[in-house]
Amino acid sequence: MRNVIYAINLTLDGCCDHTKQVANDEILEYYTQLLRDADLFVYGRKTYQLMVPYWPDVAKDQSASKADRDFAQAFCSANKVVVSRSLDSAEAKKGDKNARVVHTNLRDEILELKQKPGKNIIVGGVDIPSQLIELGLVDEYRFCISPVIAGAGRRLMEGVNLPQKLQLKLIESKPFKSGCVALRYLKQ
Repeated sequence: MRNVIYAINLTLDGCCDHTKQVANDEILEYYTQLLRDADLFVYGRKTYQLMVPYWPDVAKDQSASKADRDFAQAFCSANKVVVSRSLDSAEAKKGDKNARVVHTNLRDEILELKQKPGKNIIVGGVDIPSQLIELGLVDEYRFCISPVIAGAGRRLMEGVNLPQKLQLKLIESKPFKSGCVALRYLKQ
């Protein structure tokens, strides 16, 4: 069975706004390896539209850094499932031929995807992962913590109601020169 991995950048105060994070080649290289260990990404419409067309454009930009291009190529090569009530498949495919839109029950879709052969499934953003966490369908958590106190912005797990406390087990931590720390947790 495939693992569902939730990966996100956070500030020390739990802000998950991508504009408030430390971004550098070191972090991109970390995420590039994570993407290469997966072959399917699941996003909501908002996150998908932040990622596409940005990363496909970077993949074609010869003036982009090697780390940017490597991440972009790993991103572009994977299949994507976009969970949306408003986006249609033709619109999604304009930006990424490997994308498909689903309007079905999220729980059923993820359970079906987990059963299919393949590598890991990465979920990103906030809304869709929050729903998957509530449903108990996330197997692993990858948090990259920036040494920043944002003071404002959307917080991780805002509005999430878990039926019970979720206990995680730290299995890896990786400090970066920038002061960021990547944390890897498994659901117990």
